[in-house]
Amino acid sequence: MPTLLYIHGFLSSPKSAKALATHRWLRYHRPEWRYECPFLSSRPIEARSELEAQVTRLLEEDEDIYLVGSSLGGFWSTYLAERYNLPAVLINPAVSPQRRFTELVGQPLKNYHTGQPFTLTQQDLEELEACDVERLHDTDLYWLLVQTGDETLDYRDAVKKYQGCRQTVETGGNHAFEGYEGWLAEIAAFFEEYSFNKHESASYK
Repeated sequence: MPTLLYIHGFLSSPKSAKALATHRWLRYHRPEWRYECPFLSSRPIEARSELEAQVTRLLEEDEDIYLVGSSLGGFWSTYLAERYNLPAVLINPAVSPQRRFTELVGQPLKNYHTGQPFTLTQQDLEELEACDVERLHDTDLYWLLVQTGDETLDYRDAVKKYQGCRQTVETGGNHAFEGYEGWLAEIAAFFEEYSFNKHESASYK
């Protein structure tokens, strides 16, 4: 049974609009898939450990794992894709977030959904830098979806970072990625094609 692992963004939660839309769509259109969306710590070292533990558990169950990551979730999806050789769809992903987050160090922050306070530290930036993937080993693992109207991140950074990968660049939109739900059927097909090719290749070995 495949598992779609949705990874939410910084200071977000499993209650984000895209996470809920993904879960809802899967219930109706891919009920045989498992959906998981852990509530990740805002502390990078903890988020990394939580995600690694979850992927390790799923791999022990011999699952096909599909990653969908939004914003900072796209950063974590890339980290996991490289570490475990997993396909990933990236929605307006954060590129080298440790650079952008410099201005947030020491500032009072809070989770958008829970209101839980959080303060980013220099150590958090160092952890993000340690997890930053400089070079993609297999561009076939990725599908990048960005909108040029993203008010939070510069979409051009992602276009450059994921050069050679499948890319969809929509004019306009915003950081939340307008019309996301309309892409879910094609996202599912992307993962299914990847799994088919992987298993076909393994059968010839």
